[in-house]
Amino acid sequence: MNEENLKYQIALTLIPNIGDKLIPGLISYCGGVEGVFKAGKSKLMKAPGIGEKKADSILGFDDFAKAEKEVAFIKKHKIKPTFYLDKDYPLRLKNIPDAPIMIYSLGKADLNHDKIIGIVGTRKATKYGEAFCDELVEGLKPYNCLILSGLAYGIDSYAHKAAVKHKLPTVGVLAHGLDRIYPAAHTNLARDMVKAGGGLLTDNLSETIPGRENFPKRNRIVAGLCDALVVVETPQKGGSMITADIANSYNREVMAYPGRVKDETSKGTNSLIKTNRAHMIEHVDDLVYLMGWDLKKITKTPQKSLAELTGTEKQLLEIIQQNEGIALDEIVMKAKIPLSKISLMLLDMEFKGVIKSLPGKAYMVL
Repeated sequence: MNEENLKYQIALTLIPNIGDKLIPGLISYCGGVEGVFKAGKSKLMKAPGIGEKKADSILGFDDFAKAEKEVAFIKKHKIKPTFYLDKDYPLRLKNIPDAPIMIYSLGKADLNHDKIIGIVGTRKATKYGEAFCDELVEGLKPYNCLILSGLAYGIDSYAHKAAVKHKLPTVGVLAHGLDRIYPAAHTNLARDMVKAGGGLLTDNLSETIPGRENFPKRNRIVAGLCDALVVVETPQKGGSMITADIANSYNREVMAYPGRVKDETSKGTNSLIKTNRAHMIEHVDDLVYLMGWDLKKITKTPQKSLAELTGTEKQLLEIIQQNEGIALDEIVMKAKIPLSKISLMLLDMEFKGVIKSLPGKAYMVL
């Protein structure tokens, strides 16, 4: 860990009025993280999205002591800091428009895991929801999924507990720093998650309290980091509905478990299904089908001539051949080509009849 470089990376997130969306362009324009703090006002004002007020905010920043304190905290507690330009930064997060510039994690969970399923729901869950969480997670065991949730009361905690019980890695995304667990009642659960090969994740510094404004930020990480989001129980309004809407905006698969029409905790899930914002699932097999994981049931057609493929398209074809049913995000990671370009190439390859798109934004060779 390069502590000096980390100090500047953390300091960048502390500058007032400079958010995650502006920082990538700012770094690129200034030639690096440290360059942001060394640039003059005239140069900063020419950076994308940076006017005079934001330039003054950067030039006036002098709280490196807080960044140094955070570096010491990270070192002491063996926390893994990951900057968005690092090679192991989660690819799924990197492809969302408001990706966190810095994330901090505890545990050994692979945040670029092959299959990640988010499970969210109400804090006031019923036995109906609890039972489905356990059934769903148990059914996902053969597929070696990572289970993602928010470590809150109710459905979140049931999902984490089921993952620990059925020996699947599980990650809790926090709306505060790693110096605490909220709610405190889940301290032992969090410890069990880490011990079982999962972990804890946040984009907040230590001493950040779980204030109301931090929960939507947490929700966007849950939505962005998963391949599919399952909403188990939720009322018409609440954090789970927000997370579902965010997941839809990120082009993630959203699924909902239906309930009785008059039950308060089923109004949200039923609404998501009724308004076509979520697929209805009744069993883990529905999720597997929607994600295109059960490839044995798919009948292949003869492959057409490869002569008309470009060199890059042949590279993509080889990646898909070696990883049948590979997800779009993983193709981007392996090919090291921007998502926008790959999407167009894959569409063209479908028209040429050499690959087939599967549910869950995955691909197979014909």
